[in-house]
Amino acid sequence: MGKDTIKSVANNRKAYHDYFVEEKFEAGIQLAGTEVKSIRQGAVNLKDSFAIVKDGELIVHGMHISPYEKGNIFNKDPMRPRKLLMHKREILRLYAKMKQDGYALVPLSLYLKGPRVKLELGLCKGKKLYDKREDAAARDAKREMDRAKKDRFR
Repeated sequence: MGKDTIKSVANNRKAYHDYFVEEKFEAGIQLAGTEVKSIRQGAVNLKDSFAIVKDGELIVHGMHISPYEKGNIFNKDPMRPRKLLMHKREILRLYAKMKQDGYALVPLSLYLKGPRVKLELGLCKGKKLYDKREDAAARDAKREMDRAKKDRFR
């Protein structure tokens, strides 16, 4: 595996359904060795996870990393809060946006970038029910157009 090879491990599709993603950020994540081994096996769930800024540090909650089978005593709690690694200036900017504009920080995907584990965070605004219906209608319309186009060229 090369220095800048990216391998996706987990995606949070529910985030795109529940939120409008305004901006995306890449953050490192502080992990134990057995957690990294579990991530390499793909034993991660980002479904109900979120990130907060506490005491100038970025922390992700609700991210489930299954215990590594061969880890025995070295395994950590699968749901423990984990520290994210970003520049202080970026963290303060995100904190200001979250406080002022009502944004949420939601993990979008977890991937391996070379030997490192990275988390893609989205600065998101919540969708209302009518927004979700609008998206579903647009998706259905696009599907119908594609189907009609395919039938026409037969």
